Amino acid sequence: MENKKIVILGGGESGVGAALLAKERGFDVFVSDKGKITEKVKNELLRNSIPYEEGWHTWEKIESADLVIKSPGIPDKVPVIQKLGEMGKPVVSEIEFAGRYAEGKIVGITGSNGKTTTTLLVGHLLNAAGLDVTVAGNIGKSFARCVTEKMTDYWVLELSSFQLDGVVEFKPDVALLLNITPDHLDRYDNQMANYIAAKFRITMNQDSGDVFCINKDNRNITDFLKNNPSKAEMVGISMEMISGNKFEINGTHFDLSGSSLRGVHNALNAAFATVAAQKCDVADEVIQQALKTFVPLSHRLESFATINGIEYVNDSKATNIDAVYYGLHAMEKPVVWIAGGQDKGNDYYRLFDVVEEKVKAIVCMGIDNYKLLDAFLNFGIPVVETRSAGEAVEAATQFAEPGDVVLLSPACASFDLFDNFQDRGNQFRNEVLKLKN
Repeated sequence: MENKKIVILGGGESGVGAALLAKERGFDVFVSDKGKITEKVKNELLRNSIPYEEGWHTWEKIESADLVIKSPGIPDKVPVIQKLGEMGKPVVSEIEFAGRYAEGKIVGITGSNGKTTTTLLVGHLLNAAGLDVTVAGNIGKSFARCVTEKMTDYWVLELSSFQLDGVVEFKPDVALLLNITPDHLDRYDNQMANYIAAKFRITMNQDSGDVFCINKDNRNITDFLKNNPSKAEMVGISMEMISGNKFEINGTHFDLSGSSLRGVHNALNAAFATVAAQKCDVADEVIQQALKTFVPLSHRLESFATINGIEYVNDSKATNIDAVYYGLHAMEKPVVWIAGGQDKGNDYYRLFDVVEEKVKAIVCMGIDNYKLLDAFLNFGIPVVETRSAGEAVEAATQFAEPGDVVLLSPACASFDLFDNFQDRGNQFRNEVLKLKN
């Protein structure tokens, strides 16, 4: 059998999914994780007779592989990947490996912001049409695990740049590139060009029978396409198609009034999802009805409480400047903005106009708030520092009045004070709900 021995680097959801699929397909499989493997994962590997190691990589076991599948969290520059490259050993992502065995039509979604919402929305629209669809990738279960569980007619995949870095032949039938703004640049030698090229790997294997839907307003996308045209059928989405809560696709008007999708950025996400659904032959009237019933995930502009006339919105997933810009822009009331955390090289200049227009006070929630303070102390509005979700909610509530909104939209990673963005959002929510008592 070709690629008889497969070594998987990384014991997270991606690695375990790849291991299960490789085992099912008759390969000799070994999992190696330089860190700790959870007890849950160990038990799953043992149940499936898949050998593993943790705490180190045994080079002798890795170099004997015919194929190496690496976790998206492992950069190409680490020594073990460099050595494999020098040997000419093929190293691919779990997405690439799963794509070799998946049957059915693939819708792939990438971008710096909006991937999760758009992926879930595409899945929702296809489900509403009664189609057999599985949502996977960078959300929920890994693509490979889902392939072991059942074949489906449609795969809707959220794809990060890290996952796309490791694709070779992977080809979505419909690819959505929502936007490209600075993010994860530490992974790409602080070169925006490298990050842009990684995102465009979503279309590199597409041909004239496929669809590539892009954001025509994004210069990073349009400039790259001038010298690197896609072979797929191109569909452009732009702000010109959007008017308030409505947007137009292929002559049909869709209305988001009364839906949970708020803000112009979510109107753009909905336009992309609508194109994907149309390309999967979903009727426009089904799309319109399903747009009204979609419920976004927590931590994404989630309005979860109004207490004493003050609305509280959890946008903890907003970990970069672009996401915060759209979050603030979506607010129609005066904003007390809670921001801060582990800085990702942010330039807050892009937020100056929207902060001046919308924000009445800023509550910094982080260990090192220097850059936030430096950017906004001269705006003539209150700016305070806090070191916990409880302190931040207390301070924000003091600044807010009935008719205002308290918005957690951090612009930063969460790891200085919290386990992850979910933990940050949950702690924020819990502290707010204590105000009801």
